[in-house]
Amino acid sequence: MALLGEIRLPGDKSISHRALMFTALSDGLSRLENLNPGADVVTTQRALINCGIHIEEKHGVIHVQGGGLRPFKQPDLGLDCGNSGTTARLMMGLLAAHPIHVQFTGDQSLSKRPMDRVFRPLQQMGANISANKRTYLPVMLSGRELWALDYQLPYASAQVKSAILLAGLHAKGQTTVKSPAFSRDHTEQMLKAMGARIKVKGREVTVHQLTKPLKPIDFVIPGDFSAAAFFIAAALLVPDSDVILRGVGINPTRTAFLKAVKEMGGKLTVANKAKHSGEAIADIRIRASQLKGIQVYPEQIPNLIDELPLIALLATQAEGETVVTGAEELRVKESDRIAAIVTNLSAWGAKIFERPDGFHVEGPTPLKGGKVKTYHDHRIAMTLGVAGLISKSPATLDDPDCVNVSYPGFFDELRGLIS
Repeated sequence: MALLGEIRLPGDKSISHRALMFTALSDGLSRLENLNPGADVVTTQRALINCGIHIEEKHGVIHVQGGGLRPFKQPDLGLDCGNSGTTARLMMGLLAAHPIHVQFTGDQSLSKRPMDRVFRPLQQMGANISANKRTYLPVMLSGRELWALDYQLPYASAQVKSAILLAGLHAKGQTTVKSPAFSRDHTEQMLKAMGARIKVKGREVTVHQLTKPLKPIDFVIPGDFSAAAFFIAAALLVPDSDVILRGVGINPTRTAFLKAVKEMGGKLTVANKAKHSGEAIADIRIRASQLKGIQVYPEQIPNLIDELPLIALLATQAEGETVVTGAEELRVKESDRIAAIVTNLSAWGAKIFERPDGFHVEGPTPLKGGKVKTYHDHRIAMTLGVAGLISKSPATLDDPDCVNVSYPGFFDELRGLIS
């Protein structure tokens, strides 16, 4: 068995959320191609429609009719954010200055993820927000006038940074967010492309209050790099594989996984580079490789956070030891991903050991396969689905449908490469 062929990936999930939200603040019609089809992005779309934004699909293209500086209306219902932390956190910033009253709710998993990291800086800007047990959903927001904020993030977080910047678009003065490390900059790139007054200086971002609506855009969403990572890992691990991924987003704040894989000895080539609306894209070719263990340091974590379960999997087949530290943020994702990946790979015979802020792996070791506890987490399910390609027995997932939040059809796409 080998993985052979080429594919195009669904649109980047992070960019898709932002494209929907930001175009709502424009003064015209925006067209978004290759929007991520997963449930999380659908959740954001429904939340915006519930707040009065007109969004419709025509021939596979999403059309968003912007409503100008103050486009949002009082929703009939609370905003159900489902499993999407991005929806909840960014929408809080987006709506904080608008004269509406809304309750943010989520599913059981999202209701266990901390929200105070977002609403506390928003409260400092004057936002009227209260939360269940002072930390978790449900959160009640009553929009009102905001003032600018100069805020030092305690840790690098693209979601928190973006929520504050979105609130800053409607706050008096100029809002600055400083980060201890670089994180995803899709918000900065898109706001700049749409005409916002935004300045980036190292790890410091400043945005000015909008005096006119953002410009509408026609945007082809790049292929999701976090989705690409699963095919990269699969092609590296399955002998004789040779796979090409077309039109993948290679924003430098997202591609630490490429650097890590190359350090492990992975055979990767990046070609046909281009740029659209501030976002870099390229084709990536991956061939099966002999891997070696590496050290992943805390400063690498913010731009590698989604791919760390895959690093664990690759490490089980790599020569030597792999150590990941500074990744405690993994414990408050859709699941405790440190515990989830260690539990599953250990059950399959891997020499992987949990640390408070990460894990270490001794490889290579064969994987026996079998049952997988997904914890209803799409990235754990997809990682173990890839692992099943090289295990003695197939992977049996307790909840394969959880991948639908980011990549409906993932397993079909993966099987389609098998030759």
